[in-house]
Amino acid sequence: MNVGIVGGGILGVSLGYFLSQQGVEVEIFEASPTLGGLANTVILEDGVQVDRFYHTILSSDSYLRQLCEELGIADQLRFRETRMGFYHQGEIFSMNNVVEFLRFPPLGWTDRFRLGLTVLYAQFVRDWHRLEGTNVEEWLVRLSGRRTFESIWRPLLKAKFDGGFENTPATYIWARLVRMKSTRKGVNQKEEAGHLIGGYMTLIEAMARQIQTRGGKIHLRCPVEEIVIERGRAVGVRVGQQVRPFSAVVAALQVPLFRRLIPGADPAYRDFLGQTEYLGVICPLLVLDRPLTGFWTLNITDDRVPFTGIIETTTYIDPQLVGGHHLVYLPKYTLPGSPWQKKSDEEIREIWLQHLESMFPHFNRNWVRDFRVHRELYVEPLHGLNSTHLIPGVRTPVENLYLATTAQIYPALTNSESVTRHARWVARQIMEPGRSSTLADIRGVAASPFVCRELHGGESRAQWNAKQAF
Repeated sequence: MNVGIVGGGILGVSLGYFLSQQGVEVEIFEASPTLGGLANTVILEDGVQVDRFYHTILSSDSYLRQLCEELGIADQLRFRETRMGFYHQGEIFSMNNVVEFLRFPPLGWTDRFRLGLTVLYAQFVRDWHRLEGTNVEEWLVRLSGRRTFESIWRPLLKAKFDGGFENTPATYIWARLVRMKSTRKGVNQKEEAGHLIGGYMTLIEAMARQIQTRGGKIHLRCPVEEIVIERGRAVGVRVGQQVRPFSAVVAALQVPLFRRLIPGADPAYRDFLGQTEYLGVICPLLVLDRPLTGFWTLNITDDRVPFTGIIETTTYIDPQLVGGHHLVYLPKYTLPGSPWQKKSDEEIREIWLQHLESMFPHFNRNWVRDFRVHRELYVEPLHGLNSTHLIPGVRTPVENLYLATTAQIYPALTNSESVTRHARWVARQIMEPGRSSTLADIRGVAASPFVCRELHGGESRAQWNAKQAF
């Protein structure tokens, strides 16, 4: 069996690694000069290699840590206690233990109690299907109260969803509360965050070496122009003027990119795929000669600030591992068609720096060693209320054609823990087709025949994913 994988991001490389373990001949096609996709790196002017976007490994990411052990790179993992805070009405408040929580000035005693109850309640929710039809605002107001929602939750949701979150289910915030709580241990609820020395590229390169050792091939600067379909069956990929034949093809891509590559597929299937949307991101990397906040994450509840938060990764990455720099990421998530994506890098730089000067009166532009604006249109899949029937399946209507995409990872978050776990699951579907069946929608809701309803031990993909994650 030989499999062509379109896309050399962390999902595609992980899939190639797991398939090669089963003796499959794998070829990965990546359009860019490097592997990694959203997990790749950028070279600063002094030659130091750093992550293009911010990434974090939590101490509770057991699957990813096990994978690092398997690859012999666990000694490159580093963890450090971190701090989280809020920027609210021009002030910074630390929120890292019970005492700080109880002193949090923006909320009264009742509000703080209900906010803590919300976090606690989320840990006991197991049937997340009940949350799919509940708007995130309705759920949070019911648990946290209206004042807490208006002071804390609404600004954070507006920032994350570029202003509009009316169609967002409660599963969105539930999954985040569960993941973040999972890393807080002990009476003091101290939180640890970690990284691989060299970033996720250390993981990706380790898997790539294993693929090549087992006879697999990796093609960089090699964009696939079309997944070739003949008589309802995928026969290979078109690269330039050549069709490379494969017994199976897997697209490890965001859904809109996959859709463009299959002009020979059933138009109804392509129309179905067109319903999947993503949040984009504008994420400047601010390289400083000193720390900025001292917090891993500084959540921002001020609507006037365009970026979602301040993520200072060198609070858990030793600056000496990244050339003595201090790395600060300032993401702005964008809905499809957002005017923010049309602004130039120069405009983004000036707007962002002006807001930093307003937030931190001591901030001086002379501290800035570098400022890189990075953008992507397809970063995080958007899942609306009662929309699991729109999640595309791993198996497609085209024989021998599979889709592996982050849109299938729901309700878990699309981080490297869930992505690598999903890749292993997709590999199983390719190698053991008898394990999966197409069923009527398990929730009794009429759904498209293209939906992700493969089974794993009698459970739907989403159920299995949720149980593994939480």
